[in-house]
Amino acid sequence: MSKNQIEKEALQVLTCWVHAFIKADVDAIVELYACDAIFIGTGSKSIVTKPADIRAYFETALLGDRKFVASFTDMCATVLSESVVVVAALDKLVMTTKDETKTHFGRVSFVITQHESNWKISHFHRSEIPA
Repeated sequence: MSKNQIEKEALQVLTCWVHAFIKADVDAIVELYACDAIFIGTGSKSIVTKPADIRAYFETALLGDRKFVASFTDMCATVLSESVVVVAALDKLVMTTKDETKTHFGRVSFVITQHESNWKISHFHRSEIPA
């Protein structure tokens, strides 16, 4: 398989991730992570390594009165092997509540790995871009 095809397949995971994030579909988001994923979210105070803790993070972040729209504004992928792709990206997160809408910009990294025939997120880190 060519590097372009590997990259294309791996990046489908991120397309699914964005759609699930916007829909606040916690089940779909958690399903995209490998069972041994390393996770550091914007609001994380520790390194998360258990699927139940990834689920808890997204339940807290997404299920409530806030609505989100997420998009990647810039992205760079590197194919390390036929089963590992590293992605660095900049994102735009628009958060809307009853009273206001705020836009947050962040930097995010993913390591996407192939598990049998499925691509999964094995590493995730996001932090806000400093003002």
